[in-house]
Amino acid sequence: AFAAVGQLVEDEDSVGAAALHGFNMGKRVVGTAIVDEKKEDGVVGGEIFARRGLSIDFGGSWLLPRLVGLHKAKELALLAEVIDAREAERIGVINRVVAHDELDAYVDDVAARLAAGPPIALGMTKRLLNQAKDVSLAEALENEAMAQAVNGGTDDMRDAVQAFREKRAPTFNGR
Repeated sequence: AFAAVGQLVEDEDSVGAAALHGFNMGKRVVGTAIVDEKKEDGVVGGEIFARRGLSIDFGGSWLLPRLVGLHKAKELALLAEVIDAREAERIGVINRVVAHDELDAYVDDVAARLAAGPPIALGMTKRLLNQAKDVSLAEALENEAMAQAVNGGTDDMRDAVQAFREKRAPTFNGR
């Protein structure tokens, strides 16, 4: 069930932010790393399945190499090392480390910025980025052209152009 939820979030076109008050790789890295923003403050975790006589699980064999590269993923999974939040940020497991007392304000800001954006264009951008690892440059360019054709027909794009001319912020409604 957890893997199914992870696949659903990965495939979902919507974007979002997540605040984590604890860091634990293992099964949780799969569930959290697929969300677009992650934040941690001084906590530790690791891909420790091997310590329990288990192989990597919960989609970690797919996700971890995509986050940190194949060799670093092997190091984390085979040696079952525990890393702190700063190291997780440095190697790309999480996006940002934010002090605990600043976490809620930071997440609120990120969520507000995403919510104010053009939902159709942001969703297509997320999908294009998620697909990029599996397509050639020519396919990526074709996919981008198709996405721009869709975006060009939205009210959001028309309002953004008009807002630019009027020197005002656009209002996106997802249409």
